[in-house]
Amino acid sequence: MAFDRFARNIHYLRISLTDHCNLRCVYCMPEQMTFRPGQDLMQNDELLTLVRLFAGLGFDKLRLTGGEPTVRAGVVELVREMAATPGVRELTMTTNGVLLSRLARPLKEAGLQRVNISLDTLNPEQFHRLTRRGSFAQVWKGIQAAEEAGLLPIKINAVVVRGYNDHGVADLARLTEHHPWQVRFIEMMPFGGATDLQRSQVVRTEEIIARIEQVLGPLELLDHGALDGEARLYRLPGAQGTLGFISSVSLPFCASCTRARLTADGKLRLCLLREKEVDLLTPLRAGATPADLRQIILDGIWQKPWGHGLQEGEFATNRVMSEIGG
Repeated sequence: MAFDRFARNIHYLRISLTDHCNLRCVYCMPEQMTFRPGQDLMQNDELLTLVRLFAGLGFDKLRLTGGEPTVRAGVVELVREMAATPGVRELTMTTNGVLLSRLARPLKEAGLQRVNISLDTLNPEQFHRLTRRGSFAQVWKGIQAAEEAGLLPIKINAVVVRGYNDHGVADLARLTEHHPWQVRFIEMMPFGGATDLQRSQVVRTEEIIARIEQVLGPLELLDHGALDGEARLYRLPGAQGTLGFISSVSLPFCASCTRARLTADGKLRLCLLREKEVDLLTPLRAGATPADLRQIILDGIWQKPWGHGLQEGEFATNRVMSEIGG
């Protein structure tokens, strides 16, 4: 098992399969993004070697991210190999949903258990303004395909950006009235690349809730406010689904963090909002033994920081969001 110096058992690994993406969301990357060449990224055998090492250290929960994970060549076979790895108990994916209409069922059959799908607005024009490309209709088909394939429970992730989609949060919340989904509203976080927008146009959870209640009435707090992963849950009266609020800026949940991140270029990132990383790919390619790599991982996890420094005005600028995987 892997512990940090604050006695947290770190057992949840978010794996970026690629830094490439088929959208260009304003809060995630610049419009003219330059992606890393393929040889700089983990190859399939390298990725699976590291997955087996992490699983052997007690990492039982894996989430596949990007960029956009579904654009990775051979993603279905990668999922199949990871799902069959001893020790992996939960295998999920965060996706923009653009390719799910054809990949949902193969991914489910390969062993993927469920998906979080990014959808920041139900307005097609606002969708295009936020993503700079792609179409709302594609994503909606992807959500339906995921539901039909049994990638459940479905969670919808919405990053709220002032001036882009903040006036449509009630429409997203209304989805839970007739769908057993969790619609999750995420406070925008500052990173390199789009930092000015991310700092100036944050909409905090308190305001998001107020906007929803103004249209749909009071929300019911669930589980006395206990976190479900990163989200505090609410429900609209009589709704089939739930609302989640991820308040990384206004109500940090660092004390309960059990996650680390593996970037597509093989770096172990210890905190989403801190720049500290541990290089795993270079020693792997240089012939490091499994025992050597295992120790590098354990030493890295031990140095995981207590939390982010947003309250002190500190933010990471060495990568944009798409290069980390969220």
